[in-house]
Amino acid sequence: MNSETNPILWSPSDDKVTGSNMYDFTQWVSQQYSQEFADYEALHQWSVANPEDFWTAIWDYCGVIASERGEIALESATPMIEARFFPQARLNFAENLLRGANDTPDSDALVFRGEDKVSRRLSFAELRDQASSIEQCLLAAGVDEGDRVAAMIPNMPEAVIGMLSTSSLGAVWASCSPEFGLEGLLDRFGQIEPTVLIICDGYFYNGKVIDVREKALALATAIPSLKQVICVSYAGLDLGTETVGDVPVVSWDTALQDYAPQAMRFRQMPFDHPLYILFSSGTTGKPKCIVHGAGGTLLQHLKEHALHSDIRAGDRVFYFTTCTWMMWNWLVSALAVKATVLLYDGSPFYPSKTTVLDYLQDEKATFFGTSAKYIDELKKAELKPADTHDLSTVRTIASTGSPLMPDSYEYVYSHIKSDVCLASIAGGTDIISCFVLGNPTLPVYRGEIQCKGLGMAMQAWDDDGNPAADNKGELVCSVAFPSMPVCFWNDEDNARYTAAYFEKFPGYWAHGDLAEFTANGGVIIHGRSDATLNPGGVRIGTAEIYRQVEIFPEVKEAMAIGQQFDGDVRVILFVVMKAGMTLDEDFVKTLKQAIRKGASPRHVPAKILQVAELPRTASGKIVELAVRDVVHGREVKNKTALANPEALELFKDLPELQD
Repeated sequence: MNSETNPILWSPSDDKVTGSNMYDFTQWVSQQYSQEFADYEALHQWSVANPEDFWTAIWDYCGVIASERGEIALESATPMIEARFFPQARLNFAENLLRGANDTPDSDALVFRGEDKVSRRLSFAELRDQASSIEQCLLAAGVDEGDRVAAMIPNMPEAVIGMLSTSSLGAVWASCSPEFGLEGLLDRFGQIEPTVLIICDGYFYNGKVIDVREKALALATAIPSLKQVICVSYAGLDLGTETVGDVPVVSWDTALQDYAPQAMRFRQMPFDHPLYILFSSGTTGKPKCIVHGAGGTLLQHLKEHALHSDIRAGDRVFYFTTCTWMMWNWLVSALAVKATVLLYDGSPFYPSKTTVLDYLQDEKATFFGTSAKYIDELKKAELKPADTHDLSTVRTIASTGSPLMPDSYEYVYSHIKSDVCLASIAGGTDIISCFVLGNPTLPVYRGEIQCKGLGMAMQAWDDDGNPAADNKGELVCSVAFPSMPVCFWNDEDNARYTAAYFEKFPGYWAHGDLAEFTANGGVIIHGRSDATLNPGGVRIGTAEIYRQVEIFPEVKEAMAIGQQFDGDVRVILFVVMKAGMTLDEDFVKTLKQAIRKGASPRHVPAKILQVAELPRTASGKIVELAVRDVVHGREVKNKTALANPEALELFKDLPELQD
């Protein structure tokens, strides 16, 4: 793609620029720090050259609530992994998200719609009161600072309430969607030893009730650290028990009834105190447990919501997500700018292709977040929402999960809305935020993300650690930022943390994306540079697929890759069968069913193909990246590291992968 020739598809009008939070912040910083900024690039350069001043400015401009900030904004800035922001600060994440309960108590805080068609609303005051009741329930169960509360739950108000109650106490929240198989849930929650487990009875998808009671009870039984199980009745099913072993089970509704609302505790914790545990995709084994701090998450999200997304008090913010994806954590932080969060759970296309669009219209959404795959599905269905739906309130459409294809940019402006800031964004679970994202003061070029995020010192490096000659290379960050993980759970001496991000270019963050920085000041993400799979914008790991497949005696070994296809990534699984065994259609169905049940529906490969052998290193490790390169017609580097490089020929120009 020649970025210099990409046409401008949208430019903000002068009044939109001057009316934006980004413009106001720029003027404010100019006055406070005696700086002049000719354009956004100048502001960005100042933000990465002066991280202490910049992040202090975000704190002040966004009005962070804290009992103490301290005089130090950044301690030990290098190496990056040792950086500590605001080491003297004391604050509470939930207190910042519930500020609307004091200022706008009667305004909508949450709106929920699911496939069951039951729409629910909670004002900021109601949200605070229910969070208070659940907070008391957690206290009664023995939850203390630093304890973990895990939840297998749909994207519904109870998830937000549970998180706020947990963080108010200084405890740590971790959540997964109920579509995960038991093994996938245990791989995650089993590592972090939660004190309380929140479960649901079932959920709705494509018009069906999915009963998860058996799985939920098996999960609770397998976690010996539990002191309490709280059950949310979403599907109206009877759990059938009041205990799991010796662990008491209480219903969510009973907890709300038993504990009258009172003033929440809002324990003041250090800036880096653990807030969330997010889980990596599990490419090389069990998922890594990535610990994110309260202060860093709050500051980064305030910056991205208020400035880059131009979200203001009273706005109505929607992002299609589940509680597994970091976009859920990102979405709920919109409460901190006193916006209404619009939640949805279920298929975005049930009962019709326009289900999400109907919701946006009905609730007068101002921010519409989705995946590139969803936009592509609308395009393939030849829908023209601009002709059928009133989306006049939508100012920003955000897309992430996988790169947004250039023709999808054109589709948005031709058939969804012509006057909108189309903000393709990219970052990840690793940073619970974005490296590159939107900007309400900049134009949108076809196929390009608008800009680098403020405070994020991004470059494209070649394999030798030098700026890439064509500005296309490994996405690298060279300056510390506050939403870097605090640590990995149970990672002694930060060994796994260092290996994950700082090993490729010692001392600097290598993200694992192939990025190009364009002459327009924009960014193009060309996909993952590692072995993580990303079908439909959902990151999954190959190891989770292998665990389901290789239990079958017919299978000798397997390898999964992501194939770029039709504007998205699809999972391809190659299997080597035992001698005398053949991969037939019935066995393909069996494998897919096992993967769906043991991992999740998103892990199911688009195609499963039999091959004679898999390429591997001298030490016996299979080389997924090399096979992925061959499938895409790219040169494989460092073939000398392979014990059987001739095996790569088996993956060239396979006709099964052409459709």
